[in-house]
Amino acid sequence: MKKITILFLTFAGILTACQEDFLQREPLAEISPNSAFKSEQDLRLYLNSLYSVVPDADDIYNERYDNVIVSTLDDEVTGKRVVPVDGGGWYWGELRKINYFLENYNKNQQFEEQVARTYEAEARFFRAWFYFEKVKTFGDVPWYSTTLSTNDEEDLLKSRDSRVMVMDSVLADIDYAIAYMTETQSSEFATRWTALALKSRLCLFEGTFRKYHPEFNLPDADRYLTECVKASEQLMNEGPYTIYQSTPDQAYLELFSSLDAIETEVILARKYSESLQLMHNVNYYTISPSYGKPGLEKKLVNSYLMKDGTRFTDQADYNQIQFYEETQDRDPRLSQTIRTPGYTRIGSSTELAPNFGASVTGYQVIKFVTEESNDSNQQSPNDIPVFRYAEVLLNFAEAKAELGTLTQADLDISIQLLRDRVAMPPLILAAANDDPDPYLQGQYTQVSGTNTGVVLEIRRERRIELVMENLRWDDLRRWKEGHLLAEPFKGMYFPGIGDYDLDNDGEVDVVIYTGEQPDAKGPQYLKLGSEIELENGAAGGLVVVNPNIPKTFDESRDYLYPIPIQERLLNENLSQNPNWNDGL
Repeated sequence: MKKITILFLTFAGILTACQEDFLQREPLAEISPNSAFKSEQDLRLYLNSLYSVVPDADDIYNERYDNVIVSTLDDEVTGKRVVPVDGGGWYWGELRKINYFLENYNKNQQFEEQVARTYEAEARFFRAWFYFEKVKTFGDVPWYSTTLSTNDEEDLLKSRDSRVMVMDSVLADIDYAIAYMTETQSSEFATRWTALALKSRLCLFEGTFRKYHPEFNLPDADRYLTECVKASEQLMNEGPYTIYQSTPDQAYLELFSSLDAIETEVILARKYSESLQLMHNVNYYTISPSYGKPGLEKKLVNSYLMKDGTRFTDQADYNQIQFYEETQDRDPRLSQTIRTPGYTRIGSSTELAPNFGASVTGYQVIKFVTEESNDSNQQSPNDIPVFRYAEVLLNFAEAKAELGTLTQADLDISIQLLRDRVAMPPLILAAANDDPDPYLQGQYTQVSGTNTGVVLEIRRERRIELVMENLRWDDLRRWKEGHLLAEPFKGMYFPGIGDYDLDNDGEVDVVIYTGEQPDAKGPQYLKLGSEIELENGAAGGLVVVNPNIPKTFDESRDYLYPIPIQERLLNENLSQNPNWNDGL
């Protein structure tokens, strides 16, 4: 990490011009191909600057939507998104940097073919990633494989290329990257294994998006699902990765609290370092009221199976089970994702109950949280995974299930490895399809066919395994399940006003009251109607979060984002996405 940081800072000044929009400036005005790219060190130095596209920690753990709920709601949830004047994700500076490199890296110094291909492959990996993000956001976008100048009027004013054409080009780039990137294992630099993980992710997204969104008339859904399976299998069969294991009640938590990425499972991570003063904010985010008091949503908590593999939601009145009872004998990942009875901080022996002062739902998150010494603002030094092997296994299983080719053997080499980590029983294909979970069917309304049961179970596994890893919004969009964002967000169950011992240690943890606050210290006092809302008021029920904020999701519009007004004024050939009214 130190090497990347020093090299990037050294080169930062001459790359400043790259940060401007390609419509406004010549690319890399201060870098001439006649004076740069004379050595491998120059190539490496330049490519290091492309790692700015790797998401920051808060872009990953700060997941909102219907997994982790906070005291405010994003515009994607409220339906208040509007067409922006500018910005809005319509940014092309990174693409200019990539294309400039691809055009010039081998002009001044003819590198050996193997060397040249390795660096070209890494740049094409970043172009594939860049365009994948753009397609997810906007659908059709203009494809540029060269660096534009202000004289390139035809290209500057071109219309959007079709999603089909752009994704075909993305596949060509990622396949080249897979063929020629280095195989040297690293969680810090992109490798052939990272390229395979990216291909697995983007092909699953595109394949399921095309399958579940017939309104866009996109062909070849099965082609992309098949490519997802191939990329996943290649990584599974040839790659150096396994699922990290220690003990079932610690392994999952350890994977995310480790200061250094556990490279047996983590394929690429955003690196942080206390010694270099490069840190993020996850501890403070989970314990301070300043960042929205994040908490898991009730539907997600309900989705965790019992430890014996049976469904929690098959129990009578499952939504009226109080916290201590509902957390007993569950999938161990629950107690390694939120505070449950007996929870202690890393490096401490003090047992802590959930704190409503830091969690609006009561299900207080602990994933990524490290020891107390890192609790101050921007003082968390642990690496944050961006791609990990678990996701690839989930992608593989889901793609095969959607294709109708999934077998029990496929589940045994994918989903079962995740369950083995926490000593959960196997997912049985025939049993899942014979008895689809009605609770999940009520949420995922687009799923049908003979594989309905196992598709639902894989989605359960994915949601639980990947929570807070910035994938849920993409999942809801590709599955066409945006309606879930418009449903009420809820938390713990309380039968009414009174005293509550959340962790069953004999001491009151929460007091829900009306009128004047009792004159006592110790518990958390929550005034009904202001500090806490229950479904049925004094008669109790689930905690309701933001009950007075209307939520809506427009199925005809909200799966894509709008093109900014300024861009359409500059280029009249840019069409707007369906049902986004910008007045033009």
